[in-house]
Amino acid sequence: MRRKKVNINKIRPNYFMFLFTILLFCLFVVRIFYLCTTDYSVGNSTISAFIQTRNTEEEVILPKRGSIFDRNGNVLAEDVASYTVIAYLDESRSQGSDVPLHVVDADATAEKLAPYLNMDVEVLKILLKKDAYQVELGPGGRDLSQIQMEEIKNLNLPGIDFIASTKRYYPSGDFASYAIGYTVNESDEDGNVWKVGQLGIEEYFNEDLTGSSGYIAYEKDRNGYKIANGREYIEEADDGDDVYLTLDSNIELFTENAVKKMVETSEAEWGFMIVADAKTGAILAYSTMPSFDPNKKNMTSYIDLMTGNTYEPGSTMKIFSYLCAIDGGNYDGSRTYDSGEIIYEASNGTKNVIHDWNKVGWGNISYDYGFAMSSNVGAAGLLRSGMLNKQQLRSCYNAYGFGKTTGFTLNRELSGSVKFNYDIDVASATFGQAITITPIQMVQALSIISNDGKLLKPYLVSKIVDTNTGELSYEATTEVVDVVADTNSIAKIKELMKSVVCNDSTQCTGSAYYMDGYPMMGKTGTAQIYDDKTGTYMTGASDYVYSFAGLYPADSPEIIIYSALKRPKDTANYVAEAVKDVVVNTSKYLNIVVDSNRTESYELQSYINKNTASVKSELEKNYMKVYVLGNGEKVINQYPSKGNMLYRDSVVVLLTDTYDKAMPNFVGLSYKDANNILRLMGVKYDLQGNGYVVNQNVPEGILVSDDVTVVLQFSDGFS
Repeated sequence: MRRKKVNINKIRPNYFMFLFTILLFCLFVVRIFYLCTTDYSVGNSTISAFIQTRNTEEEVILPKRGSIFDRNGNVLAEDVASYTVIAYLDESRSQGSDVPLHVVDADATAEKLAPYLNMDVEVLKILLKKDAYQVELGPGGRDLSQIQMEEIKNLNLPGIDFIASTKRYYPSGDFASYAIGYTVNESDEDGNVWKVGQLGIEEYFNEDLTGSSGYIAYEKDRNGYKIANGREYIEEADDGDDVYLTLDSNIELFTENAVKKMVETSEAEWGFMIVADAKTGAILAYSTMPSFDPNKKNMTSYIDLMTGNTYEPGSTMKIFSYLCAIDGGNYDGSRTYDSGEIIYEASNGTKNVIHDWNKVGWGNISYDYGFAMSSNVGAAGLLRSGMLNKQQLRSCYNAYGFGKTTGFTLNRELSGSVKFNYDIDVASATFGQAITITPIQMVQALSIISNDGKLLKPYLVSKIVDTNTGELSYEATTEVVDVVADTNSIAKIKELMKSVVCNDSTQCTGSAYYMDGYPMMGKTGTAQIYDDKTGTYMTGASDYVYSFAGLYPADSPEIIIYSALKRPKDTANYVAEAVKDVVVNTSKYLNIVVDSNRTESYELQSYINKNTASVKSELEKNYMKVYVLGNGEKVINQYPSKGNMLYRDSVVVLLTDTYDKAMPNFVGLSYKDANNILRLMGVKYDLQGNGYVVNQNVPEGILVSDDVTVVLQFSDGFS
């Protein structure tokens, strides 16, 4: 049988299938290329992120918030370890352990913990008997210090453990709190808890203090656990900067004590005192009442009296209306006027009367004497007499810094208002009514008097230090805003301000501020309080703001001091007592002139490599108190350094070449002097408190060995 032949020439290829196969292959190649080269989306993420997170874990490293210090390096705010007490209640936690790791006896545990947590025993029992794996023992078990944690830990209670964290701590409590501020905890979108500044420096420099976060990335297994010896990458956090204030804790303490006594004794609505370096504008003390403890956040008001509260200042403004007239070249202090009252008649026939504070005046008196007696008629009379006009007064007030913010480093500073148009308003403005100011503006304006006409910007921050490198990221310098008066005008206003503080109440209004041996110049103020509800001034016997703007010492001011008190229970001189307390203590602390016979000053030279006996003799001839460390014949170091200007009874320390660390007698020395002597001694030391030394743990003459810490205890001031 013959097979049938197949004609292969009749088989035709299927071109469609061929092209389809080629196209499919090309699409496959393109897809592979896309997947290999493109970071495409997977769900809500991308493929690279998906691969990375599938095998790695990333955790945020929070930075340490920077600390706040005073000018001497004393801590005012810092992050410290904080602990929360927790209790493990589930028996499963103890499985496989030779000792119990959960709470075995809830009643006994509650009894032992209650005194340490300041909580009721029954409340603790309820918490410890909950059906839960673990519980937090709050509120008493939160925010515990290291010492409190260790005390509880030493009880060795089964199942009791601690969660460590940090909290913001303010060692001095209710202390310049509106200047320092406080922090609150805020969580970001990832659940990280950050401390955020509120009020004061904490708020203004929040970004500097906060720093920036870092992170740690590591490989994990399929169960989400870190792979041992796996790859790890750490980007360290950048800790926050440290901020150093111009505040001096000792002067602040003197001021805090004085203000609290002033407000509490007088039952006033509020009171404050601010102390500044008269030559630089640096703020040394910043005390308000009511205040608050930033650890407790128990404030009754968010308004900072120094910058966020405006009020009519009263007669302290006569300093600047008189200065304006003097500097304008038209002032004649010997010219006389009739004191008592002055009448202003409006165009509609309405009469407004300005009275002197005693209602009757002192007869026909000179303008100079009118200043000493705080005559309202005299201040207003500057306008009527032609010594001053409205445009000049407005221009001067603006030049002196009133009616605009100072740029002080705190948020929400108000500008006040020195707008006046009607004759009665202009007249009232000369003695501090019908205008509003802030205390920080007054301090700025007073710098004109102590700096021969130069207006200095007040400042609260001395430097900012990068905690990671130790380098300064900011350092304050004295800033002259403008020159607003000539030296002759300043000499005249100083003469008038000195006449206010005298020891004869018939010749001045500042007799309550006079202290023999503490020459001070200034101006008193008693301002009526405007009632916004009634549109009139209050008329009660104590419805006034009593104030004092002063400079000390009078001849060459070292400090500016401004204090005010609103609505005390009576008209006693509460402000005067507070001011005098601060002046006396600050004068002794800073070694400023303390009596009228001690005006001699002495400029220190360099005594290094000079004969000890000769140097000591020279210094004592110039009335210095000399401390010699050692018996060597040669001086190798000294305190203070060359160029410092000292007054009688100032402390000078000479370190000799044979010093054996024998203990001097520190009792009665200021914190500043004691601290500097100990530095020269080169010993370990601990200074407890502020003010002046009242006790020392190492007796005079005993050699201080390397393993001994010298402890000095201080009082809060001299009476």
